[in-house]
Amino acid sequence: MNREDLSVTTEYKGQLQGQGLKIAIVAGKFNEFISRHLLEGAVEELTRLGVRPDDISVAWAPGSFELPLLARAFVDAGRTDAVICLGAVIRGETQHYQHVADAAARGIATLSQQSGKPVIFGVLTVDTLEQAIQRAGAKSGNKGADAARAAIETVSVLRQIKES
Repeated sequence: MNREDLSVTTEYKGQLQGQGLKIAIVAGKFNEFISRHLLEGAVEELTRLGVRPDDISVAWAPGSFELPLLARAFVDAGRTDAVICLGAVIRGETQHYQHVADAAARGIATLSQQSGKPVIFGVLTVDTLEQAIQRAGAKSGNKGADAARAAIETVSVLRQIKES
């Protein structure tokens, strides 16, 4: 089926307009060198898209494993439109990497689904430090900025659905 052949009653597409939104960011301190670059990318993108700096809150978690808990605190407080979770889990010589990555992904997804609030997974899960650096602002762009766009776009689509 071609895109032009799509015949539907209503189509919802997110807008990248952050004016009036309140966004929380939870960043993992473990691998802070990477997380800080992701955070900078997210904040720059949010403000570029119209979110006021005063409407952005940041909390630091010890690591990616703790991101869902702090994200839940922001969701439960009810003062944000979306929460962005940022961090970096870099594969090591043990299975610890897999446990942390799985728990963070599962916790973030579950919170988003249960709360009905966008909770965005901006956690890098990579094999090497070099890969993390590339995704935190080098050759592969900044995944923190990507997460910021996803947050704004998801809020937009949810609002359109609720208003229809």
